[in-house]
Amino acid sequence: MRQQLTDEEKHRLEERLFELKQEHRDLDDVIDRLLLSPDIEELQLKRFKKRKLLLKDTILKLENTLIPDILA
Repeated sequence: MRQQLTDEEKHRLEERLFELKQEHRDLDDVIDRLLLSPDIEELQLKRFKKRKLLLKDTILKLENTLIPDILA
């Protein structure tokens, strides 16, 4: 069972979550623009996609931390 978060911890996690989601959206835009470019740099594209996946995993972990356990 998880220990409950303080209001301050919850606020910090929510701020971090907001920042990560913003970065994820920004990467989405960058990837879309790269894909439209006639001379795509594959390595750069792969790095951006890998970073985006890492962000998604981190976002999910933070969201799970913020969701309180529900006892059945």
